[in-house]
Parts: sequence; structure tokens; C-alpha cells
Amino acid sequence: MADDDLAWETTDTRIDYTCPGFDIRMDDVRLPDGTETDFHYVEEPPAVVILPFTADGDVVVIDEWRQAVERTNRGLPAGGTEAGDDDYEAAAHRELTEETGYVAETMEPLVTVEPANGIANSVFHYFVAHGCEKQEAQKLDFNESIRPTTVAYDELLQSVRDGDVRDGRTALGVLHYELTQE
Repeated sequence: MADDDLAWETTDTRIDYTCPGFDIRMDDVRLPDGTETDFHYVEEPPAVVILPFTADGDVVVIDEWRQAVERTNRGLPAGGTEAGDDDYEAAAHRELTEETGYVAETMEPLVTVEPANGIANSVFHYFVAHGCEKQEAQKLDFNESIRPTTVAYDELLQSVRDGDVRDGRTALGVLHYELTQE
């Protein structure tokens, strides 16, 4: 949107810091009034988030240690895409199985969002999976501590309403699903 009068012009860009999962990018920019400054943000690959239902209507959730907040969070299975991943549905199938050991019969797109576009270029592609069955062992990354479990959908929804589920990806996915169901 370079023709937008709010647009910033990027005059240079570079990675300031890199680590597993994301980079910190710094852009040199020129603001609409001509001011030159820099802007740092988190750069990461697109991610998939899955709301997985078992055949009996329960939801497969994960309890995962989150070092940044120093506690275990309940959430939906999710993960970043890998280099060359342009089939987000296939990535959702893979992430669901890797994190939980569950395999989905069907996978349908729900919504795509930019959850923190003021500080990150993150894009989350949400999917709803149905007919999920435990079929494999988890295949966790070296830095994942995850315990999969199932919970009734109404219980998960109530936990989001009560603020007991604090994971933003999960709250957004459950609430969007709730708002779009007829």
C-alpha cells in the first residue's frame, strides 16, 4: 500500500537477532512527514492453530509450559509452518499429530488473523478439525513440554469466558468459532 498517505517507506532492513522460531528485524523507515527512524518487530513464519474435535464432540487441548509467563497454559494445538509450507491445511494436520498424537478425519479453515501486527508480522491460520482420534505418539520439538488431554467444548468455552484460559490464540479461536456457528 505504498500509495496510502499513512504508509512508511522502508529504506533498509536487517535481522538484529535470530533464535529458534523467530527473528527480530529492524527496518530503517521514513515516516509520512519525512522523519527517519527505525522500527523493530518480531518476524516469524505463518502459524496454524487447530480447534480439534473428537468423534464424541470433546476438544483435544494441550497443557504446555510457557517460560515467558512461568506457568503451564491450556491451549489449542498450534505451530509455525516450515520452509516451503504453503499448504496450511497440511501443516495443521502435521502440527495436530506432532503435538497431540491425534489424527483428524477432516480439517476446515476457520479464520486468518494478524494477532499482534503492531509488534510482529505474525499470521495465524485457524482450522477446525473433526473426527480426531489418538493414533500416534507425540513428536515434540526439543523445546516443547506438552501434555495433551480432552475437554468438553462447553467446559473449554466457559474457561475462556471466565478468563481461566489465558492463551490468546486459544481464546480467539474458541470465540471466533462460537460466533460463527449457527
